[in-house]
Amino acid sequence: MSEHTPHPRETGRPAGTSRFPGTRRLWAAGALALAVVTACVTTLAVNGGSPRAEATPQTAGAPTDDGPGLLSFASPSARTTAPPEGRTARASGTPRTTAPHPAGPRPTPPKSPAGPGSSPEPAPTRRSVRSLNYPDRYWHISGDLVKLDPVSSPATRRAATFTVVNGLADARCYSFATADGGYLRHRNFLLRAEHDDGTPLFRQDATFCPRRSSVSGATMLESVNYPGRFLRHQNFQLKLDPYRNTDLYRADSAFLLVDALS
Repeated sequence: MSEHTPHPRETGRPAGTSRFPGTRRLWAAGALALAVVTACVTTLAVNGGSPRAEATPQTAGAPTDDGPGLLSFASPSARTTAPPEGRTARASGTPRTTAPHPAGPRPTPPKSPAGPGSSPEPAPTRRSVRSLNYPDRYWHISGDLVKLDPVSSPATRRAATFTVVNGLADARCYSFATADGGYLRHRNFLLRAEHDDGTPLFRQDATFCPRRSSVSGATMLESVNYPGRFLRHQNFQLKLDPYRNTDLYRADSAFLLVDALS
């Protein structure tokens, strides 16, 4: 007995086919879904197996506000640390410099390099100043300078007479007041007659400390603001000159305070 072959009309499928319609599309969709699932599983496996490096400013194990050894995503702390020692604006060990003190009265009158001691006498009142090695010449105001001149007339005698007062910058020293209310002061190391301008510099320039001369009975006059410089005459001009250990210097800087000429 021969096997019966179904007629196409009995099965509803075209001849030569054994699958339902749409089977190929189902297989294609299933394969795509399987590929997607496989890719997702692979990605999760890769990401789960190695920790992500966090782009944070802190390092693992560094102390944070949340506790030591934890990574934190909080805002950076506002606390600051002190600068390292020796890194301040001024390096340690650098000596501090101070502004120089302005020239002022010395605590004690300096002693003369020639070895004179204290003043031979207290400051007198009206006096004239005579040269030791030119006994006929006296301090004399000529213009605004003080020179060593002979005096004879009443006018020259008046210009050669001074009132010796306590030093303007140091009461233990001398200042020489003139008849018109001015004072003798050094400027550019020359002795001049000028009026007090009220400045500390003027008071210092007009103050001279008496020192006992190596010549018996004579006086040397040392500047209060230029210690080591003494009044002396040179070419008959009174000036402030550094001390020199010579007979000529000692003679030119030795003066006698005598009775007033006028």
